[in-house]
Amino acid sequence: MTSPASQAVAPRPRKTTRTRTAQRLGDRIFSRTALTAGSLILAILAAVSGFLILESLPAFTTDPHDIAILDGQPFWSYVAPFVFGTLWSAALALIMAIPVSIGIALFISHYAPRRLAQGLGYIIDLLAAVPSVVFGLWGGIVLAPAVQPLYTWLTQNLGWFPLFAGPASGTGRTILTASIVLAVMILPIITALSREVFLQTPVLHEEAALALGATRWEMIRTAVLPFGRPGIVSASMLGLGRALGETMAVAMVLSASGGISFALLTSANPGTIAANIALRFGEAFGTNINLLIATGLILFAITLIVNMIARWIISRRSEFSGAN
Repeated sequence: MTSPASQAVAPRPRKTTRTRTAQRLGDRIFSRTALTAGSLILAILAAVSGFLILESLPAFTTDPHDIAILDGQPFWSYVAPFVFGTLWSAALALIMAIPVSIGIALFISHYAPRRLAQGLGYIIDLLAAVPSVVFGLWGGIVLAPAVQPLYTWLTQNLGWFPLFAGPASGTGRTILTASIVLAVMILPIITALSREVFLQTPVLHEEAALALGATRWEMIRTAVLPFGRPGIVSASMLGLGRALGETMAVAMVLSASGGISFALLTSANPGTIAANIALRFGEAFGTNINLLIATGLILFAITLIVNMIARWIISRRSEFSGAN
């Protein structure tokens, strides 16, 4: 008979002081590195905000008649068409890109064979790396002349609808063409992120829906899309951020004439803030530079507001840990 003492489990050997010290040192290094990285982001954001605010003050305090670009008009009258054009073109791009992106992401994640899905995913990732100048060249040289006959047909047959009111642009360089280019640019971003979110849907949820007799589309509608909704919102906001700040592609495609207009096919198109800064900054001097920086401050504020709204929408689905 063995005694209870002999049956007792022998205690584990204690770790050496050197091992514990090394672990504590590694934890401290990691913690401080993470804290430094997070603080650095806030510091950079504060530095950018401070720079924009300080450099924008002369544009708000100087007499509009002393700023050549303003030509005597108030600052807000000058910047309002650019704000409208920025939001309008980005909204049109999202309307066109989101349904296509979700469809491609669902096809890759739930319909395509494995080899085809891998190839499509690789192509989508490569498309996101194409420089914006290339999209601008394609939009101005290839897309604009190709869609001009379609614009003429739309104004002749659907001109009663305010968005398609004529006369149609003779070059095809309209706000709609610029929005199509932006939609193509943000499509790989939204598609790639949505695809990864759809692939993370719990398999048990999908199998339970199929076991209850749901078709594949019904399974996607009841299990995949509700789970991926916060991820879709996040992906859309990232795409919107690029559309709002895109410069060269819009400057090379859009023929801006100023003003506020919802017409999509005419030659009277509102410009965007980023494109206006890119086109005018090289020739600006004195307070004109401060004026352009002030418009950049407006774009910075718009971007922050859009991201805050997106975070509020995502936070309503706290169970999706990847978005919180």
